[in-house]
Amino acid sequence: MPRTKKINQDIILKILKTAKNGGEGHVPSSLSILNILEVLYAHYIKKNGHNRFILSKGHGCISLYAILEKYKFIKNIDTFCKFNSNFGGHPDSNKINGVETSTGSLGHGFPFSIGLAMAKKIKNEQGKIITLIGDGECNEGTIWESCLLASHHNLDNLICIIDHNRSTNRALKVDDLNKKFLSFGWQTLSIDGHNKNQIYRALKKQKRKPLAIIANTIKGKGIKFMENNPEWHHKKIDNKIIEKYILEGN
Repeated sequence: MPRTKKINQDIILKILKTAKNGGEGHVPSSLSILNILEVLYAHYIKKNGHNRFILSKGHGCISLYAILEKYKFIKNIDTFCKFNSNFGGHPDSNKINGVETSTGSLGHGFPFSIGLAMAKKIKNEQGKIITLIGDGECNEGTIWESCLLASHHNLDNLICIIDHNRSTNRALKVDDLNKKFLSFGWQTLSIDGHNKNQIYRALKKQKRKPLAIIANTIKGKGIKFMENNPEWHHKKIDNKIIEKYILEGN
């Protein structure tokens, strides 16, 4: 896979400007999943393709909007969080092409993914269902109920990527996610969630079970003054912040 550092920087700048224009947005939570989304839409999720993606961690949607715009699913995300905009602080499937279901309430998108994967198996349809959840989202009971259901029905067309940025460790630790998913009968892999080659290869390693990819990430990745800094979880972006990012050349 080619190096895409410059492209990544351009998308980060787009995310910052979008959040600034909207006066809203979870920027660090969006940045921790950006590399994952880049790989998914470069190689796995296509318009009218067989694979489908659900961002269960809906508050990270600015990255999803930026990637959907890049790949021509949508346009004009500069209206983010403006009056009558289609692009809110959580993705709305009724308004946005390429968004499979409305998410944001933690623990809701993952069960929806289970239903899609079951439907594909029943209909004998090609393709995989890929969902991305947060490690803090793993505090929700619906996550583990869904894990049981996926294992029981042997949903070998389901891949769950966990954004393991450890930001919720200050409140409640999720401990060893590999052991947890293994105990529910899943295949598991642990990767660097910012290494695009590892992400790409992991998505191809599913074998006869639902697959959990624990993506070890950094919240705010790509902007040094935001990385692992809880102050920035939902902090307003202004021109000074954008200028600082440009000047520091992260």
